Amino acid sequence: MKPRITVIGSSNTDMVIQLDRIPHPGETLLGGEFVMAPGGKGANQAVAAARAGGNICFVAKVGKDLFGEQTLHNLKRDKIDVRHISRDPAAPSGVALIFVARNGENSIAVASGANAQLSPEDILRARSIIKASSLLVMQLETPQKTVEAAASLALRFGVRVILNPAPAVRLSRALLKQVSILTPNETEAQLLTGIRADSQVTAAKAAQKLHAQGVETVVLTLGSKGAYVSAPGCRSLVPGFKVKAVDTTAAGDVFNGALAVALSEDRPLLESVRFASAAAAISVTRMGAQPSAPRRKEIDQFLRQV
Repeated sequence: MKPRITVIGSSNTDMVIQLDRIPHPGETLLGGEFVMAPGGKGANQAVAAARAGGNICFVAKVGKDLFGEQTLHNLKRDKIDVRHISRDPAAPSGVALIFVARNGENSIAVASGANAQLSPEDILRARSIIKASSLLVMQLETPQKTVEAAASLALRFGVRVILNPAPAVRLSRALLKQVSILTPNETEAQLLTGIRADSQVTAAKAAQKLHAQGVETVVLTLGSKGAYVSAPGCRSLVPGFKVKAVDTTAAGDVFNGALAVALSEDRPLLESVRFASAAAAISVTRMGAQPSAPRRKEIDQFLRQV
């Protein structure tokens, strides 16, 4: 039996319009192409991990609506354990409205809905699943008090925590001390450290600040430049892969899901980051959040060819 990975986080339905460029404030652009697809950072990471070969349980909250029904159907199709996805009778399922430019850049607005109702009590109901997991993966599209409750529970059970601090918000030192691996991008690292981490040198400085706040391992993603890894006995830039980007919407989520899978298989940290980078590189060549997440066979094949 493969080690279980528990993902706690958000689930949204993404409504995506692809345009030549992102509209300016007050501007209307015609001629876009529309697609609706499952998304939400938590669900994206759960799906990415499942497709990369992980044994995944997802803890989340959706509404009692058609979007919620479709979410459960989609997750089950990827063989994700959905026993701890609760249905909120009052709040609607989360929705994200996304503009994607032809060069792959995006602009996103989110109505959290039921995601904002995921509570520490929901986490306690899932404690047996968390206790039996090798890794706990989280993001920040659900209430921070819920994230903190889950991190505390994982620490008590000796379960490693991967926290993707997105969207960018300030985090308490108490939470950071409970995180095994923090995976910020450049924007998130700057908010947490005050350092613009846009190169290997500045990424190293930002990582040191995060270590000083209690984080054991930092994997700072630098877009096409790769990922800077800072851990006890390891300081290294893992180069990115050159691909033609179509949509970068869920690249970070795919990276985190694949990283969790590689680590759950006891791969070395740098090898795990390279595996995650390959999965993310494949994802940006495709439209959509969850639809872009590659399967294990594709990731292995990509790595054999580079």
